[in-house]
Amino acid sequence: MTTSPRIQAFYDPATWTVSYVVSDPATRRAAVIDPVLDYEFKAGRTGTQSADRILAYLKEQSLQVEWILETHAHADHLSGARYLHRHVGGKVAIGEHIRDVQAIFKKIYNLDSSFLPDGSQFDHLLRDGETFRIGNLEAQALHVPGHTPADMAYRVGDAVFVGDTLFMPDVGTARADFPGGDAHTLYRSIRRLLDLPRETRMFVCHDYPPDERGPLWETTVVQQRERNIHVRDGISEESFVAMRRARDATLEVPTLLLPSIQVNVRGGNLPPPDENGVSYLRIPVNVLSGNDRRE
Repeated sequence: MTTSPRIQAFYDPATWTVSYVVSDPATRRAAVIDPVLDYEFKAGRTGTQSADRILAYLKEQSLQVEWILETHAHADHLSGARYLHRHVGGKVAIGEHIRDVQAIFKKIYNLDSSFLPDGSQFDHLLRDGETFRIGNLEAQALHVPGHTPADMAYRVGDAVFVGDTLFMPDVGTARADFPGGDAHTLYRSIRRLLDLPRETRMFVCHDYPPDERGPLWETTVVQQRERNIHVRDGISEESFVAMRRARDATLEVPTLLLPSIQVNVRGGNLPPPDENGVSYLRIPVNVLSGNDRRE
């Protein structure tokens, strides 16, 4: 995989999320990765400003969407995948281990029998190592669990999109204390990514910039191996796990976890409306614990 895709990033400051349009310049075929559906928490209202920026770019560049890819079921924003799908088509895809996440959260939310934890809410479930195409570009799905059981990275040409597994080198790595997460597994997934060719361009899904800089989202494998504050070369699995567990114990539940997960395990669809035509998000009481920091 040597061809370089064209990559356009879209940063959402409300959730620190970076979405991407990845396209083949030769064929103008494209994939969208991790799109955001805006959500006003206090009013319980969704919005499409973030997704509409992506739609405007697709139209401006005359791009045809073949894939809408989720790296995992996000806990910090609602997915805009189905909104985009209604406008531009493409297959909404995620890793096949989303079934494990669906089973976990079906119990947490006590979802009714109409919700099946079988991945059928998505158009395609990607296997580890599966290859697919974006125009003439070859892409590969990589299973990188640890943050959640279902995290995927997507390698496209000389670039890899790592979701929440890694952040920018001066920010570190994702938490591993969500249901089904595991710090040992996360470390091994990260090392898999860091074993890619050193010049591979790496694109993260979130940035929580220190005060001295603005948001960034592109780095390289070699920069991560040399500078990542949590997992650079020379840091052992045991040291990483000890750090991650201690740090995770101080982190709060993400603000949008409870509303977002029940949408995201449905592939970006809101829960089915009640008989009055209104969709309702369920909030389990006294089930989760934590503090409210980022990561």
